[in-house]
Amino acid sequence: MSAWSDRRRRFREILESQSCVYPASVFDPASARIAAHLGYEMGMYAGSLASLAVLSAPDLILLTLTEFAEQAHRIGRASELPLFADADHGYGNALNVMRAVEELEAAGLAGLSIEDTELPQPFGNAGRTHLLSVEEGVGKMRAAVAARRDSDLVIAGRTSAAQLTSVEDAIVRAKAYEAAGVDAIFLVGVPSREAVVAIADELSVPLLLGGGPKALRDPAWLAQHQVRFLLRGHQTFTAAVQAIHDTMKALRDGVEPEDIGGTANAELMNVVTRKADHDAWMRDWL
Repeated sequence: MSAWSDRRRRFREILESQSCVYPASVFDPASARIAAHLGYEMGMYAGSLASLAVLSAPDLILLTLTEFAEQAHRIGRASELPLFADADHGYGNALNVMRAVEELEAAGLAGLSIEDTELPQPFGNAGRTHLLSVEEGVGKMRAAVAARRDSDLVIAGRTSAAQLTSVEDAIVRAKAYEAAGVDAIFLVGVPSREAVVAIADELSVPLLLGGGPKALRDPAWLAQHQVRFLLRGHQTFTAAVQAIHDTMKALRDGVEPEDIGGTANAELMNVVTRKADHDAWMRDWL
């Protein structure tokens, strides 16, 4: 548990700093090792990416908590990078949220968010996204805080209200979740700098941003308004899909293996596989 606690403390240092960082979007052990090699301060593990990586399915809450936690643990074993996860709706009601926090804490996460979106999509909703009541959202946040055993684990309350309803509703929800004891507020779909300022002025906890318009992609400005990380998307997975597709197509079309471009060289593969460590262990023990 001490190894996990060290990562949690390092993630809390990010939240307590006066800076805003870009998390690396990671989805498996190799992507986490690459992020650490490139010097990222932290990794972001999203439910949408977990669904793609584990099931090759869209982000429709088809993944189970067990599958999500197991993949988080695999990522954590492969890298010392503090890992923050979007745990969606906590896989059910407030009691399910408690189970989600227990499992994800044991999997080694540095932090996680629970959102107030009505998930999975209910019957007859025609794909429209709705929010839970503030009262049910508060219940989920209180349950998440109560369920953690390591006080260094970060619990963030997530809401998309700024995009789905209004900035005013986002403020109401964020203040309620802060009062429920969460360590940070994770905002998705914030439309403008003015909205960030309006929300930040009402809160004392750090803000985490999941995307936003180009006008918001200014870490120095965001840092002045309590924002401690800005997620810039999940292009890592889609780029990997395109690269695999193009390589497979080229080989099927008859391109010779040695003529395939865009593949990792031996040096990068050695980093991803920790070849130097394995070579040393083989010398020592085999």
